[in-house]
Amino acid sequence: MVASREWLFKRNCSISPQQLVQVYGLLCAVSLAISVFFIIRGTWIILGFSILEQAAVAYAFIYYARHASDREQLVLHDGFLIVEVVQAEKVRQVRLMRRQMAIRFMVHTRLIGLESAGICVEVGRFLTEKKRRAFMHELRQELRMTSTPGN
Repeated sequence: MVASREWLFKRNCSISPQQLVQVYGLLCAVSLAISVFFIIRGTWIILGFSILEQAAVAYAFIYYARHASDREQLVLHDGFLIVEVVQAEKVRQVRLMRRQMAIRFMVHTRLIGLESAGICVEVGRFLTEKKRRAFMHELRQELRMTSTPGN
């Protein structure tokens, strides 16, 4: 049995979805207060712009919240590299054979391509280019170490 090695790459989110809801509520309250001020002065059109603004911010916040838990998890175990990619709550999991695996830097996407037995998955979305290259080197070393007899 080969020892496991695991990597986890995820977004660096500074605000949780729950905190985002609180911020959105505060923004809506401030915008509504400003709208009421102008409604009292007879300018109703400001309310329309306020609603439009709140809808645009809501769309952006919903997009952010859907992608807040995006991640890539790679586990090297028993001759396989198991790659799980979560994007907008959609999970894709592939199992790549270590001995047949090719690791490439994908020029068109600037991501790391892992390919085995006709299955290709790209990882490294949450890494800088420098860290992607360092990870590629680390993964290649790990694959060489686990492929030597006696390990």
